[in-house]
Amino acid sequence: MKNTLHYTAITSLIALIMLCLLWEAWLAPVRPGGSLLVIKALPLLLPLFGILRGKLYTYQWSSMLILLYLSEGAVRAWSDHGLSAALGLIEALLSVIFYFSVIFYVRVSARQQAA
Repeated sequence: MKNTLHYTAITSLIALIMLCLLWEAWLAPVRPGGSLLVIKALPLLLPLFGILRGKLYTYQWSSMLILLYLSEGAVRAWSDHGLSAALGLIEALLSVIFYFSVIFYVRVSARQQAA
């Protein structure tokens, strides 16, 4: 169970990083030719190595960071049109997947440490 949650967190985080980069650079940028919103992927790089290594503290604080991406994805899914709205929905879904995998990973890890 713990390994599944770990790999789900890794996969969803990397997918979210790739989505942010592709979205704002090529798929549906705010301005034609790309926009500086591509830098929104940078904060996602901060927890990447801690998540890859299974650092419990990184799992804890990254669960708060990901809520920013959930909010942005929900807003853009609701307010944008066309491809940008679909990408916003995907961003929100990836954020939810990451959030729950991280929360349950911390829970399982805490139980194992207590035992």
